[in-house]
Amino acid sequence: MKVPMVIRRLRWKLGKRCTLLFVLFWTVCWVLVATLFLQVHRSVFSERCTDEKSRRILAGLCHDYQVGMLMGDLCEDLCVAGKLVYQSCLYYERGKKVLQATWHGQPIVLKSKKEAFSSFQPLDLLDEEVEGSKDFPEEELLLIVAIEVKNALGLEISNSTLGPLWSGRRGPRWKVQVASMWSLLQQEEYIYFSLLQDFSRHVLQVLGSCGHFYAVEYLAAGHPRHRTLFPLEEAAGIRLMSDQGQAKAINNIALSFLDMVNHFDNDFSHRLHLCDIKPENFAIRSDFTVVAIDVDMAFFEPKMRDILEQNCTGDEDCNFFDCFSKCDLRINKCGAQRVNNNLQVICDKIFRHWFPSNFRSSAITLQLQEQLQKAVHECADPGIPETPHHQRVSPNSFSELYRLLQATQRELQKSDD
Repeated sequence: MKVPMVIRRLRWKLGKRCTLLFVLFWTVCWVLVATLFLQVHRSVFSERCTDEKSRRILAGLCHDYQVGMLMGDLCEDLCVAGKLVYQSCLYYERGKKVLQATWHGQPIVLKSKKEAFSSFQPLDLLDEEVEGSKDFPEEELLLIVAIEVKNALGLEISNSTLGPLWSGRRGPRWKVQVASMWSLLQQEEYIYFSLLQDFSRHVLQVLGSCGHFYAVEYLAAGHPRHRTLFPLEEAAGIRLMSDQGQAKAINNIALSFLDMVNHFDNDFSHRLHLCDIKPENFAIRSDFTVVAIDVDMAFFEPKMRDILEQNCTGDEDCNFFDCFSKCDLRINKCGAQRVNNNLQVICDKIFRHWFPSNFRSSAITLQLQEQLQKAVHECADPGIPETPHHQRVSPNSFSELYRLLQATQRELQKSDD
């Protein structure tokens, strides 16, 4: 009678041990699969930003310049004269390369959507045999450029507006010049900066190019982990800023954000929508003017409508980064009209960090601080509680914020007198 009991106990112990081994095996497999997935995920969506890789990229650019594949007004300084010198890698993102350099001793930023010149689609027109390269059909080229710009911006562009993108000056290596220009025209951000820099102080200035890389001014960029979101001392060129100085600087930056919103909404032929609003996509000049430094997710109204008008089963399907639309369940289609706007997202992602604020100054009355806090909250959440992002900020919200920030500015200035 005791033998079966022993056997049952042995079976129970073996079964328990097998169960533990199975659980352990399953856990190890899960960890291995998760680790592999994370490694694949990182390799697909991000790339390590290193000096070695960045120097190799620029060396490849200079090699292409020296063998006559590309050209640009910065190539000689970068590849021969040593007046444009690489400093550090800022970031790589979805193929985009952003590097810091100095040009004649001044900091600049080099950008390209892709690493290699050969990665860009060549212009078919250049492959056609044209008798006498100087008789290249410029009218046809201008038409192609206008079409490319229209595809990038969603706007009809006249030939007279193409000046910043196409000089029309023919040199001895005109085909190489056109090929280099074509690689730049395949980068929407370059088109935005080039066309808008003469009309807006809120976009970066393009300084020149070499092949598919273009240079823009270096400015003090924002960062979400920065206590004030933007490096105020770096922008102002001082070592230490007082609490009062920080309050004044933040107030000036907030006013500049409002000026940028008004400018992008009203000063172009179509409203310019910013669909990726975060501190690191903006920078500040020494006078605390806000500048958009990454406009990969900026769209004029016609293109914005095309992007939003998609199939849907609910409102969440109609959210394109920071640009929201609403799903019409009768036809399962997102509306082409954006239902939030630039100001609402700026209030939510930027102003909320400042107001209510860790940067309150004794020079500002408590009543004014509370009014500003309330205005920012109403700007960020203008709708009913169930659908806070499905109501557009009213013009009164902009006016109220502007009035309160100006009142704050006056009180801060008065305290200095």
